[in-house]
Amino acid sequence: MRIGFAADHAGAALKAELLRRVAAARPADELVDLGGDGSDPADDYPDFADRLGVAVRDGTVERGILICGSGVGASVAATKIRGVRAAVCHDTYSAHQGVEHDDMNVLTLGARVIGSEPALECALAFLAASFSGEPRHRRRLDKILAIEERESR
Repeated sequence: MRIGFAADHAGAALKAELLRRVAAARPADELVDLGGDGSDPADDYPDFADRLGVAVRDGTVERGILICGSGVGASVAATKIRGVRAAVCHDTYSAHQGVEHDDMNVLTLGARVIGSEPALECALAFLAASFSGEPRHRRRLDKILAIEERESR
């Protein structure tokens, strides 16, 4: 799987650690660093959410992990991009269930909220999960996509 990583100034250190540790845990995956090294306090989360979201939308990466201070702003910004289903998850249940039930394709994390161990556990749960395709989940996803279509006009 091709996985994109991006972070604003607040999330850069956690992003660097996750890149290293996810690479060790999932050596078959291709990890793509889409920026945010923490050197510029003007590195704002909407810029990196846009960069990662476009990569997901265009199929450059299959999934993304996006990090800011709380995870909230990055999630809000990323979901503005058509086809991106992002959510803040600071527990493993939500990280895998978001994929299994909602076909979530971007995990957002808050570097000021979650430690590196739980962040890694969430990332690995997110990456290991697959959309179930069950009729009830497909029906709900279709409704979400209909809202997205309506609002994009």
